[in-house]
Amino acid sequence: MASRVVCMENKKLGFVILSFSLIATVLAFGFMSTLGRQTAALQCYPTSECQRVESLLGLSHIAVGLISFIGALGIYLLFFSTSEEAILKRLEEEKQMKIDEDKFHIFLKAMDENEQKVLKAIKEQDGITQSTLKFRTDLSKAKVSQILTDFEKKRLITRELKGKTYAVHLTESF
Repeated sequence: MASRVVCMENKKLGFVILSFSLIATVLAFGFMSTLGRQTAALQCYPTSECQRVESLLGLSHIAVGLISFIGALGIYLLFFSTSEEAILKRLEEEKQMKIDEDKFHIFLKAMDENEQKVLKAIKEQDGITQSTLKFRTDLSKAKVSQILTDFEKKRLITRELKGKTYAVHLTESF
C-alpha cells in the first residue's frame, strides 16, 4: 500500500515538473525569438547593445538545456518510476519470506527430532501423502500417524482424504 502511494506521488510530481518544463520551454523560445528579432534589427555591429543581446542569447541556450533536463526528469517520474514500485514489492516479499522462515525455525526448535522431520517434509512438499511421508522420514506408519494427529490438535496441519491415504497440508504459512 505504501509503495502504491509513493508511486502515485512520483506520478503527480512528474506531471507537475513536466508541465513546468513545457511552460518554461514556451517562454524560453519566445524570449529567444525576441532576441533574434532584436539582433536582426540592430544588424549586430559591434556595439554594446548588440553584445548584450548576444550574451542574453547565450544564456537562453543554457536555460533551454536546463529546461530539457527538468523535462526529462518529469518524463522519468511520470512513465518510468513504476520500477521503484516493483523493487519495493519484491523487497516486501523477501522480507515476508525471511519472517516466515524464521517463524518455521522457531517452531522446529520446540519439537523433537521426529516431529521436525515430519514438519520439514510437509513444508517441502505441500499435499504430501501420509504414505510418502512415512518413506521420506524413515518413521513407522503408526509414528507418522501419531505425530500428524498431534499436529492436527495443535492446528498446524490439515489432512484430506486422497484415495486410501491422506494428503497433508500446513495451515500456517511458513
